[in-house]
Amino acid sequence: MPDSNIVEIDEDESERILTVAASVDVAKASGMVCVRHPHPSIEGRRTSKVWEVASTTNSILALGADLVALGVERVVLESTSDYWRPFFYLLEAAGLSVWLVNARDVKQVTGRPKTDKLDAVWLAKLCERGMLRPSFVPPTEIRVLRDYTRLRTELVEERSRHKQRLEKLLEDALIKLSSVATDLLGVSAREMIEALIAGERDPKALADLARGKLKAKRGALLEALNGRFDDHHADLARLLLDQIDACSDKVDRLTARIETLVAGLPDPQPPGDRELRPMGTSDVPVEVDPDAPRLTTVERLDEVPGIAERAAQIIIAEVGLDMSRFPTPAHLVSWAKLSPQTIQSGPKTKVGKTGKGNRYLKGVLGEVATAAAKTDTFLGERYRRLVRRRGKQRALVAVARSILVIVWHLLNDPDARYVDLGSHYYTSRVDPDRKTRDLVRQLHALGHTVTLTPAA
Repeated sequence: MPDSNIVEIDEDESERILTVAASVDVAKASGMVCVRHPHPSIEGRRTSKVWEVASTTNSILALGADLVALGVERVVLESTSDYWRPFFYLLEAAGLSVWLVNARDVKQVTGRPKTDKLDAVWLAKLCERGMLRPSFVPPTEIRVLRDYTRLRTELVEERSRHKQRLEKLLEDALIKLSSVATDLLGVSAREMIEALIAGERDPKALADLARGKLKAKRGALLEALNGRFDDHHADLARLLLDQIDACSDKVDRLTARIETLVAGLPDPQPPGDRELRPMGTSDVPVEVDPDAPRLTTVERLDEVPGIAERAAQIIIAEVGLDMSRFPTPAHLVSWAKLSPQTIQSGPKTKVGKTGKGNRYLKGVLGEVATAAAKTDTFLGERYRRLVRRRGKQRALVAVARSILVIVWHLLNDPDARYVDLGSHYYTSRVDPDRKTRDLVRQLHALGHTVTLTPAA
């Protein structure tokens, strides 16, 4: 075999063979435990012990003590719904090394029987041979923050659904208020809806409630408010407005609690002796200024175009502050499913889909990328350059990836600050002579004769 075809691949430390490994096939009310260790008398042979454990606190605590006594080096759990949480939390508290793995990575081989006992044995075999990758499970304080931010996100989504139901109700009543007013729940529109619920039906009296810029649309308001809003519409609108107000109140309470939790988080640890692997100047617009004022993590993230305080809180809750879990920005981008998969078969190589990933993180990064695309910054120019040849969706994913790379560098170094490269960054890197030669070559190819005259 020619030496040019030989490629040496470094093995990860996590792929070493474990002497004593354990696994838990998790279910709602119980878990099937398997411990594999060397056979006591036959050299080279291994044995498996399998038993069932109830998924209650006392039973799992007793299991943790038993596994510690057996000298288990690692316990692997399959991420089955939320049933893995008691096993993971309690076994980790017992001092064991616990890995949560994706169910896709531990799928049983086709053609073998499918039982809980055999699944536990198969999971333990994969664990002892180092053939699994652990999922990211943040520490306790980040998990608490994540619960609050995710509930806030879901309540905001629920409030938006109620707003859409209210708009459909007004359309059913032939009230076209949303066609005139930008915000259906703005000050003016809200007072008009409240007046409709109270029994006011005169379009002129309703239009007189307009404030600010909406006063200039009086003629359109008179037409939009002339409908058939009856008593049953009023009852339903009242219920929907109460639901919207209740969601808003809960969102405000959650936001106050999230701000307190974020303020209590420790600052990111400096990289120390850990080697940094920059991914190119355009992907690392950060600098370290020892004389700059010390900002909090949220304030430093807020300096990135498109990231506001609420988005920064969600990013911290989903990613955490310890970037040692992601050795390079590429690891974080891959975990977030913002890099397309490479599919190779023989001489053919094609680009696959990015995958689902963390929907809360990808959702907020999509919003941030959309906001950054509208700015006159490096990220905005990056979007405008990509959207012309790659389309809107792929351009937004590329900008979201760049933002996540910036986030990794900011969280990796507590002294780093974001510095925008400017919208002129790409044009400043263009070689004028080379660009001129390219344009002249294109004109020659079209059959033109070009004479260059220097500009005054």
